[in-house]
Amino acid sequence: MADLDSTVAAKDYGLGTPQTVPASPVKGSDQLDFGMRHRLGRIFAQDGRTVMLAFDHGYFQGPTRGLERVDLSVVPLAPWADALMATRGIMRTVVPAASDNALVLRASGGPSVLKELSDERVAMDVTDAVRIDAAAVAVQVFIGGEHETQSVHNMTQLVDAGLAVGIPVVGVTAVGRELTRDARYLGLATRIIAELGAQIVKTYYCDENFAHVTAACPVPVIMAGGKKLPVLDALTMAWRAVDQGASGVDMGRNIFQRQHPAAMIQAVRSIVHDGVDPDEAAEIYADLSGGASD
Repeated sequence: MADLDSTVAAKDYGLGTPQTVPASPVKGSDQLDFGMRHRLGRIFAQDGRTVMLAFDHGYFQGPTRGLERVDLSVVPLAPWADALMATRGIMRTVVPAASDNALVLRASGGPSVLKELSDERVAMDVTDAVRIDAAAVAVQVFIGGEHETQSVHNMTQLVDAGLAVGIPVVGVTAVGRELTRDARYLGLATRIIAELGAQIVKTYYCDENFAHVTAACPVPVIMAGGKKLPVLDALTMAWRAVDQGASGVDMGRNIFQRQHPAAMIQAVRSIVHDGVDPDEAAEIYADLSGGASD
């Protein structure tokens, strides 16, 4: 028979200690539903920052250099990434289901590099993101582009669908050749994306007043890596973005197109999560790559 007396005596009701729930480290997320916050907690570490590895380029570029064999070039990098950003086709065929990374699914698409890129549509149903156990879906938003309104509508459709099932939306600022990547434009684009409901914004870094862009955006801003740069330049850009308010980086070509991508993602991670400066991070890259400078 159970010893009921000792059980009662052992109980602790914590009298005098108010019940509290720790605030979320993710900017602007404290009033979101539990499922939404839980998924954001997969993308962002306890410091409120993330290293996202982007390899969704094939959805409009085909076999991009460095992504000819994603299983060989990118999957081995997963242990150093907080989140992986790819298409559902790549997730299902290449990314191991045992991976514990947060998964961010590309959810818009349509035109290839041969057509007008801003003419995108929603390319997947949010229920498929649920089946894949995605932490978020990503949609391209072409502020100032030919099909600006359509791309904004794509995003708001996904925001509504995501709210219904607890999946955040990453609004990605799409900057064409004709648009200037300055704080005025990026501030406009990121604010519109956040105002219309996206829980995360991915945008490019600009040399002047990037802190104004991040300060005016009520949700986390993640810096897009963009085209491949020299190692120190890429690391400096990442450091400056985080120093000026970015909640992390979403890098692709600046990692997987290196001769030593594993060394590069670890150097980037040291900036985002450990606070090292660009010169220290470049030394980490050199040490891990055997002295390479590429």
